[in-house]
Amino acid sequence: MSARATAGASRRWHPLEPLARALRARVARWVRRRQGEDALPVTLARRRLYILPTRGGVAFAALTFVMLLAGLNYTNSLALFLTFLLAAFALVVMQQCHGNLLGVSVLGVSAPAVFAGRPAAVHVVLGNGAAGERLALEVALDDTPVVTGAAAAHARLRLQLPLPPQARGVVRIERLRISSAHPFGLFRAWTWVHTPLELLVYPAPAGRLPPPAQDAQRTGARPRSGTDLDEWLGLRPFRDGDSPRQVDWKAYAREAPLLVKEYQPAGSELLLFDLAQVPGAEAEARLSQLARWIVDAEAAGDRYGLTVPGTRVPPARGPEQRHRCLAALARVGFGPARGAP
Repeated sequence: MSARATAGASRRWHPLEPLARALRARVARWVRRRQGEDALPVTLARRRLYILPTRGGVAFAALTFVMLLAGLNYTNSLALFLTFLLAAFALVVMQQCHGNLLGVSVLGVSAPAVFAGRPAAVHVVLGNGAAGERLALEVALDDTPVVTGAAAAHARLRLQLPLPPQARGVVRIERLRISSAHPFGLFRAWTWVHTPLELLVYPAPAGRLPPPAQDAQRTGARPRSGTDLDEWLGLRPFRDGDSPRQVDWKAYAREAPLLVKEYQPAGSELLLFDLAQVPGAEAEARLSQLARWIVDAEAAGDRYGLTVPGTRVPPARGPEQRHRCLAALARVGFGPARGAP
């Protein structure tokens, strides 16, 4: 039996679980109405921080209360002194736990697109503008494991929240939980950051069908000439990973921005992909076949476009075109992107 199956078998249904789930949903709606939607960057202020004792903190409070009753019953000054000392210690710990989270900044939250069936991740960037180190910062989604890290003074903390493999489509992430139980784990301070985020899950490239034949007069396809000459396309801004040999150093010497010369392989084809023309009865298999053609066309340096119900991507090439086409495939059946052009 796998670890996941073992964990599922060991988790038994509890009669109060539906009530607890409904209570959590109601509290989540109240917090969202109280805080509203967040626009990054967000600095965690006092008003949005919540703090409660942990299980260890409740046990510590119960033990302190028993010591107080014993001290009062036996009029033992030493027991009362120790009780008040422990109570003062708990108050200091509560203040430090709250201060460990106060002032932390949420600088960025992103979810890079992935292919279906592959692990995904949510990237979170936290900022610490204080002079002291922030220890044991915990970040998690609603149903994901907690990821812990420490932010040095005047530094940033980058965390990755792993997500299990997802099916093709759009995974909407409504909120992010940031918490801390430092120090001593007696109290836990937390907050919710509502930054609606969409994780695009491309269809997995699959299928062995050849690309549809293109009409040269209709699509503008050019037969491959077999020459090694490249066609000049123009200049574009420099991106990480570009070869220094392609940089336009003459323009850079004239105080122009760092630009890269972009070429197109001679004889590259213009391919137009249409979901309606892909044979097959299963929708997901047709989308996977289109993804296979798009990935292959980008690897070959061809120009390609895509047509799916409600969306048409004009022909182009490059990483951005690959993302536009695969994102259109991921959104089939999920509606348009919020805020997308």
